[in-house]
Amino acid sequence: MKIGIIGAGNIGGNLTRRLTALGHDVSVANSRGPQTLTALAEETGATPVTVADAARGARVVVVTIPVKAVPGLPAGFLDGAAEGVVVIDTGNYYPQQRDGRIAAIEDGLPESRWTEKQIGHPVIKAFNGTYAEDILSKPLPKGSPGRQALPVAGDDPAAKQTVRNLIDELGFDTVDAGGLDESWRQQPGTPVYGNQGDAETIAKALAEASPERTAEWRA
Repeated sequence: MKIGIIGAGNIGGNLTRRLTALGHDVSVANSRGPQTLTALAEETGATPVTVADAARGARVVVVTIPVKAVPGLPAGFLDGAAEGVVVIDTGNYYPQQRDGRIAAIEDGLPESRWTEKQIGHPVIKAFNGTYAEDILSKPLPKGSPGRQALPVAGDDPAAKQTVRNLIDELGFDTVDAGGLDESWRQQPGTPVYGNQGDAETIAKALAEASPERTAEWRA
């Protein structure tokens, strides 16, 4: 599968490593330009590209950049993607730590719904509460006892299934976390955020989430 990854930090870098190892055709971009991705490209075989070209021909695009950087993505960056492209948003709103105040999110709009509005395309929220190292060190074959599970939220059942299949291929179970309006259940400060449990544990954590942001995660 052709996959574009925008963002080469901890999550983006490790997804590049795993997805290329699984045989996917990965293009990777960051804000500093493809010339800064030479080492990652040599390590993985991924193709370093500009952000504007990352989605070209891709069936899946992973947006894994700071929330505050989302409005700065190039206009039309998805125009060259494959028809029906699935966009994965891994982002988290960190107002005190990184992003500053975003009024709509402070007023209760789920983070990924805000990102969706910025880019003008539906997104699936996944990998946002996952430790980057787990992507490399925690995969297990399907059916393994204690296999770590990741929550996946989104409105399009087919797109969500594409993401769940990809996560299964990476070596993790998934839990359907509902539509994107329910994706607050996996935002920072919720019981599922950073949770390394199995599917039953993750489902329970999602159910226990409160929509009220704690002080640490408010501007």
